Amino acid sequence: MNTLNLHPLKKIEIILEGAHRDFATDLLDRAGVKGYSIVGNLSGKGSHGIYESHLMFNEDDVLIMIIVAVPEDLLAPILEGFTPFFEKHQGVMFVSDIQVSRLVKFKN
Repeated sequence: MNTLNLHPLKKIEIILEGAHRDFATDLLDRAGVKGYSIVGNLSGKGSHGIYESHLMFNEDDVLIMIIVAVPEDLLAPILEGFTPFFEKHQGVMFVSDIQVSRLVKFKN
């Protein structure tokens, strides 16, 4: 029987205003990330209370989440790139340890 091989990576979940999507994806691209998923039109509750998303004409006025899985060596440059951004803008990042089965999808 074949065993599924799992490989350790870091998962980064970035929640920010849709107006900053291009900044975030450009930073990830320049860091060498192979891909990411974007979830739009988020609602939730945080330190500023309840945030209910209301998509009107575009995604600039709603919260989005960008989800990316990266090797450990890309984590520090990504965090360094987002640090000044989150000092001036709303949002949050979550970093967690994960395992993936198809490492080729995530490493250069």
